[in-house]
Amino acid sequence: MGKYLFQATYTSEGAKGLARVGGSARRASIEKTIAGLGGKVESFYYAFGDVDSYAIADLPDHESAAAFALAVNQGGAASVKTIVLMTVKQVDKAVKKAVAYKAPGR
Repeated sequence: MGKYLFQATYTSEGAKGLARVGGSARRASIEKTIAGLGGKVESFYYAFGDVDSYAIADLPDHESAAAFALAVNQGGAASVKTIVLMTVKQVDKAVKKAVAYKAPGR
């Protein structure tokens, strides 16, 4: 399972929907959608500022995360940004990989 951070920003229609059904109902809807893709929501928070909500979810693969993001974005009530999260062990493996890279102009 991969871990993903979804940052959602509501449109005015999405904010109206949230106000109508409440925060708990929206979280339950997201949990049901993620479960339908074979995943699980680890945490869900609402926030002030540019981003209205944050969800961290475990999903079986990138395709499932992309399917979720596409569904949200097509719905028109929110836009979502997806960030792939990595464990410390995954980063430890990454830093041990040899990479043949030349910076521009060098």
